[in-house]
Amino acid sequence: MKHSLPVACVDLFCGAGGLTHGLLKQGVQVKAGVDVDPACRFPYEANNRGAAFLERDVESLTQEDLAEYFSEGDFSLLAGCAPCQPFSTYARGKDTTQDAKWKLLRAFGGLVRRIQPDLVTMENVPQLPKHAIFDEFLKAFKGYHTWYEVVECESYGIPQRRRRLVFLASKLGPISLIPPTHSAKHVTVADTIGSLSAIAAGEADVADPLHAAAGLSDVNLRRIRQSKPGGTWQDWDEELIAECHRRDSGKSFGSVYGRMRWQEPAPTMTTLCYGFGNGRFGHPEQDRAISLREAALLQTFPKKYRFMPKGEDANFKVIGRLIGNAVPVRLGEVIAQSIREHLNQLGSSNH
Repeated sequence: MKHSLPVACVDLFCGAGGLTHGLLKQGVQVKAGVDVDPACRFPYEANNRGAAFLERDVESLTQEDLAEYFSEGDFSLLAGCAPCQPFSTYARGKDTTQDAKWKLLRAFGGLVRRIQPDLVTMENVPQLPKHAIFDEFLKAFKGYHTWYEVVECESYGIPQRRRRLVFLASKLGPISLIPPTHSAKHVTVADTIGSLSAIAAGEADVADPLHAAAGLSDVNLRRIRQSKPGGTWQDWDEELIAECHRRDSGKSFGSVYGRMRWQEPAPTMTTLCYGFGNGRFGHPEQDRAISLREAALLQTFPKKYRFMPKGEDANFKVIGRLIGNAVPVRLGEVIAQSIREHLNQLGSSNH
């Protein structure tokens, strides 16, 4: 861990702790994480020493609830990633400014207005600035210097083709994300998961219960055996092609039932990344989808990051959701490095 920064942070919508862990690794003093999902408590507390977990709805938070976590003499940082349900398939093409699902982003903006933290950061979906709700969100930042950009995560050492909006705001002066750190050479699937032990579909590694792969039906086992890295279901024998893909409406869905390529970054991790049929989540050479541990590593969680108590079997649905919804740990580190650089430029690091 880098030497600590004079920055006290509360992480809203903290999930399993991806953003918190990255901030902590680079010296930000994360005091608390807030999430309404009780499944987040164990991984958040088990891996992020010194950060309290508050099982609360962000909409219900008051200025007084968070005041104790912002130490006197430290700069205050409000961080988070408001969930982005309005960008589901069903919402595309509609102006959802008044949609109730925007309430979490509004709650974030409302806390900024009331608390007036010195610094704010948010990670979100790349489509957000195209919607009127984002202009409404920006009105909470009167008196702040703001910066936002859609970031290609692989340019910062995250082994995924992942585009995310990163937002930074500061009352202290102009702020921006540090320049890309891996634009010349991306981190690959092989770099990230190539050394893990081989397991079969439906099995778990005895030494690491999170290195567990979902089972495959007989037909899906036959399908993955005919799948090539970077290929599609169009590589299969005719009898294996699903009925939905035979129809004209399904012919464009070439990214499902695919294997990853060793020497490239992975596709974007989702909450269903442990399923072979849910995207290009097939292991590059083993006949299975990636394991939960492999998914966590591709989200840049450390190899020893704990998602369940010792002795428990992995719950794919729950842990898949926690991993897929997480802010990559490495992106949290990059945000913290940007804040450090910001304070250094202002001569404020010894505040």
